[in-house]
Amino acid sequence: MKDRNRKQDILEALARELESRPGARITTAKLAEAVGVSEAALYRHFPSKARMFEGLISFAEDGIFMRINQILEEDRETRQRSARILYLMLAFAERNPGIVRVLLGDALMGEHERLHDRIEAFFGRLQTQLRQVLRESQMREDIQLAVTPEAAAEMLVVYVEGRMRQFLRTRFQTTPLSNWEAEWRILDAGIFG
Repeated sequence: MKDRNRKQDILEALARELESRPGARITTAKLAEAVGVSEAALYRHFPSKARMFEGLISFAEDGIFMRINQILEEDRETRQRSARILYLMLAFAERNPGIVRVLLGDALMGEHERLHDRIEAFFGRLQTQLRQVLRESQMREDIQLAVTPEAAAEMLVVYVEGRMRQFLRTRFQTTPLSNWEAEWRILDAGIFG
């Protein structure tokens, strides 16, 4: 159990370092100092820095997609499902600024290509989930879309990424949910007419 806790401590410290030092590369020396262990101890738990980043990506994937599944079980209405999924993504970003740097690739400059592939897969999976929600609405005929499910899902993911990018660009000052209500009304009108 202690090993698991140390791994968690390292990932939490990495996320804090990413948040407190926007735009800066995080070295293993700085990370080890933040955790209170030696660099060698870091490598006992994670064979590389890339594996640490993968741990943060896995945390995001597990948390987001588990919650999306709950939303899909709780809600049957397409508008509500779509809004809740977007809100979930933006709230997650707001609570986890360090992970935003990873999800947007900012912290991955010079890192292994497989990390970028994981991020691409993460957003691809999100888009697929939204597309499925929108397609199901057409099958149930509960709502008429103003655009194709593919175009709507892509636009929603672009919106999420854009809000996350603004959050990062403003050094975490402009929160992703700062204009949520007004922006959702615009998205809702554009997608659902």
